[in-house]
Amino acid sequence: MLRRMLRVLLSSVLLTVGLASASVVASAPAHADSCYTWGRSLSEGMAGDDVAQLQIRVAGYPGYGDALAIDGDFGPATAAAVSRFQAAYGLTADGIAGPQTFGQIYALQSPDCTPLHFSYGEMNQCNGDWSGGAVDPATAQYNELKTMWKLEALRHALGDYPITITDGFRSSSCNDDVGGVPDSRHLYGDAADMVPSGYSLCSLAQEARYHGFQGIFGPGFPGHDTHVHVDSEDYQNWSAPDCGI
Repeated sequence: MLRRMLRVLLSSVLLTVGLASASVVASAPAHADSCYTWGRSLSEGMAGDDVAQLQIRVAGYPGYGDALAIDGDFGPATAAAVSRFQAAYGLTADGIAGPQTFGQIYALQSPDCTPLHFSYGEMNQCNGDWSGGAVDPATAQYNELKTMWKLEALRHALGDYPITITDGFRSSSCNDDVGGVPDSRHLYGDAADMVPSGYSLCSLAQEARYHGFQGIFGPGFPGHDTHVHVDSEDYQNWSAPDCGI
């Protein structure tokens, strides 16, 4: 009888503890980011908008001379970019985007989804509505968002010293005002002109080759001795002769 009573009492205690634990787990809030929250871990072979959102954030880690497609398909190139991003921030570089990887991204992004060290305002010093370029305003703004995440990777690779953006998106009238070429990538919103702090223009131009920029122009290229231009045109076009590019 005594043993039976003890078994019943022990079962009641365990049930109470289990219910309490379940209550704690159920009430624990999931992480919610003010810009975008990933609801699952991502790995090679998966697809979806959440993969595309990840690709935007790791677009600055494609490897030398490459560019990462933002297509929503998690292929080998995305896995490699995720792995490089992880290594850059001291995470386990397994190419799988899970809580630690997303946590690092959350720490890097602002509520409007721009990376921590760049803003829409500095990428659009022409007008406030992204109109008048070679693409519609929404596309121009989206292109500069992708550019900013590449710049964030570039900035981090160079020791997190500040990079000052001197020009970004241009409308046709703004492009004419500064004497830009008729087919300038600034009209598409996927370009930036910049100057560094703490290191040389050549270091900036040379490092940009690793961070998804197909267009790079710097010292030695006409009109670019005081800044470095980067963009995301469809083919590789690099010229900074004074920097060995």
